[in-house]
Amino acid sequence: MAITVRRLTTLPELGLTLVAGRDGADRVIEWAHPIELPDPTPWLSGGELVMTTGLEIGADADAQFAYLQGLVGAGCVALAFDTGTRFDRVPDGLRAAGDALGFPVLAVPASTPFIAITRAVIDELTADQVRAVQRVVDQQERLARATLRGGVPAVVTALGQALAGVVAVVDPDDRVLAEYGSDTSRAIRHARAVSESASRSPRRRQLSKVLADDGGHYTVQSIAAAQDLYGYLAVGTAEPLPPADRLLLAHAVSLISIELGKPAKVQSAEQRLRAVVTRTLFDAPERMDAGLLRYFGFEPADTVAVAVLTEVGPLLPAERQVGAALAAEGIPHLTASVGADVAVVLPADRAREIAARVQDRVRAQLGRAVRCGLGGPCAVTAANTSVRQALSAARAVRDGAGAPVVFAELGTFSVLLGMQDPDALQAIARTGLEALDAYDEKNGASGRLVETLAAYLEHNGQAETTAVALGIHRHTLRNRLARITELTGRDLDSIHTRVEWWLAVKAREILDGRGG
Repeated sequence: MAITVRRLTTLPELGLTLVAGRDGADRVIEWAHPIELPDPTPWLSGGELVMTTGLEIGADADAQFAYLQGLVGAGCVALAFDTGTRFDRVPDGLRAAGDALGFPVLAVPASTPFIAITRAVIDELTADQVRAVQRVVDQQERLARATLRGGVPAVVTALGQALAGVVAVVDPDDRVLAEYGSDTSRAIRHARAVSESASRSPRRRQLSKVLADDGGHYTVQSIAAAQDLYGYLAVGTAEPLPPADRLLLAHAVSLISIELGKPAKVQSAEQRLRAVVTRTLFDAPERMDAGLLRYFGFEPADTVAVAVLTEVGPLLPAERQVGAALAAEGIPHLTASVGADVAVVLPADRAREIAARVQDRVRAQLGRAVRCGLGGPCAVTAANTSVRQALSAARAVRDGAGAPVVFAELGTFSVLLGMQDPDALQAIARTGLEALDAYDEKNGASGRLVETLAAYLEHNGQAETTAVALGIHRHTLRNRLARITELTGRDLDSIHTRVEWWLAVKAREILDGRGG
């Protein structure tokens, strides 16, 4: 932590006493400098703790006020006054001036030489620099891990958190590749302005620029490797970046340059590897290599949850859009197709919010009513359990525009069906429906008894709403219901019959979703 005037007075070996100007006691000391001149200001650059024996402070209160006022104007932070050489106490005029100007005045005991104060300040400044360097090293490691886990979006997020600012990356075509912060509009605008200016001077496309406006201070840095320009990074902070933070920014720029410079073949191979790892996790977790999990940001002991997106249409564009949405999140993830659906393995503590955002983005890009189910949390090596739950939840969705349906919130349905293995689900799906299946198979489109039964149960036995949902006349519905009773010998008004058939219908939906 920085050495302040107040903190300097707490060092017992110095014995300093704050006798005036307490309002300024939290100013940071950048150096300690002994000087005995009537006007020391030409030799001061600001931030100093000035030390004096009082040789040239003036003989009266007015002169002492003027002396102290000069130090204030030079940007000094405090005055340390020796009380063991010419004076045995700090003069009253100097004390009054310190209080009036809000400028700290310290009384230095006779036993404390100025060199001891200088050494204490230097030691604290050195320790502060060491801490700053260590912070940069720690943050550099964090940025490197973020790059491995989530690419450019993860680096941008980590950098924004480290600098407590907003961050945006735009490419040479002014598209926003990643952003972090509650309001990145100014950062994006500055990045685009620099990009436009640089495009008019091809020889100066790689540059760094510092700007300021009402929103704060902005540093814009080009992202490039050799002669290739990949875009511009803009960072907005309340104050100008100190040297340590500028070093961290430069490290982030290097990582982003490497990431954006990856050949397309490398990215494609990485995505194929991601899909293979995901399928291995689902189908043969005992064969899962811990090193591959770590490559994609997961530890074998991590807790995950699986989200499944259904009704996505053709898989290739769907997988591409899911990948883009996940890249924007900047978090560890694994993804692969499961039948006609897309499954995503996510960190459990953020799975719900991320799944919701991914669903929204994919729905908007594909123009489809994409549905989403979310399985329960589990160990990463038990993700096959969560994917079954997610499929179960996804099949329970009735409105494609809704938020992800969470398996754990499905109640009895989730307990009875979501955790069953395929053989058990097959047995449930056949329960009491064999005769209806045979009729539908024989009569084709004119049959539809299983579909009619499912709609009737879903609409709580309301004939009118069921007929509307199926697009048929209510007399047609009554005839079908009568045929169902005739073929099965079961009473449709019986709650036991309805529950059994409802479970059979839902088991079929789950099996259809899993089988793709």
